[in-house]
Amino acid sequence: MKINLRFFAFLCLTAPLLFSNFSCSAKKNNENLVQLNLLLNEKNLSAQTRYAVINRIANSLYSSKNSSEMILFLTDWVEKNPKDIYNAYWLLMVASSYLENGAEPVAEYYFNRILKNYPDLLVQGKSVHFICLQHLIQISTDSTNKISYFNQLVNRFPSLVSITEMYVRLALEYEKEGEYNQALKSYSLFLKQPDASTIQIPGIPDAYSNARKMVDFSNSTKDWTFESLDALEKAVKTAIRRYDWRSLDKYRSKVNFFAMSWKSSETDANALENFSMKGFMVGQRIRYNEKLDESSNPNEAYLRTTGWSPYMPVWYLYFRKVNFPVDPEIHGRWEWAGIYYGEKL
Repeated sequence: MKINLRFFAFLCLTAPLLFSNFSCSAKKNNENLVQLNLLLNEKNLSAQTRYAVINRIANSLYSSKNSSEMILFLTDWVEKNPKDIYNAYWLLMVASSYLENGAEPVAEYYFNRILKNYPDLLVQGKSVHFICLQHLIQISTDSTNKISYFNQLVNRFPSLVSITEMYVRLALEYEKEGEYNQALKSYSLFLKQPDASTIQIPGIPDAYSNARKMVDFSNSTKDWTFESLDALEKAVKTAIRRYDWRSLDKYRSKVNFFAMSWKSSETDANALENFSMKGFMVGQRIRYNEKLDESSNPNEAYLRTTGWSPYMPVWYLYFRKVNFPVDPEIHGRWEWAGIYYGEKL
């Protein structure tokens, strides 16, 4: 439903409430409120006139620093007039007032109440439901609720939001709830968007690379993983000792394997490598440390090796525990994920 607002005072509902200049004295203001309340009680008021009167009363109370009275007036009106077609708007004013005063849980209650119980309204071309959803994704701390809000934005208001960003944020909330298959689906939908590789999402700096890794790993055979770190370490050491480059190529991760200096990042374009170990083993004298580096931990491990190249003889082979809850049989296994060139910093 679209409202033609003669006395429209909420010029921008996504920002703090803005009210018309009402510079009369307190006495004059009270007199006006009395007159407006008398007018409101007339039986033959049109819907538009009634809307204008209620809106003027609410604005007057707010501009007089009487937000609590405004809230009481509007909630009382909604309770006594359940068929008022503008009730979603009145409750939006209530929710916005609570939000402005830092009462986010109460504001969330009213935003949710509007979505669940009242049809949408267009106010100055803005959807009341859309405004509610925008606020809810900012103030809600419940992942289940946020999943619902993001899905509503995607399904109901696709032209008003960045679908690309919504899919990433959906994926993150699904992960928090342990719904890993749904998270994977959301990441896949994100990657299909034309701006997935270029979008900058506040608070999620590596959205594309993380989604790419997750989806690519899901689509891979994962047959290079080992049941334990000990098994992986033993296999790699045996292959090095035998100069068995074919086995080393087999043991390397087939997805997102990197080879880089300690100063680089896995997200750097030059970090991802797809090469054979053959060219680095033939004619070389490769050695490895008997023990893993002391910086190793329950989730990551480093094996220092030498002799690969006259220019960069020291390589640290990087092993890590697989974090892939989507597949319980793979989650927690180990993979050889990359190589760091040179001595540790």
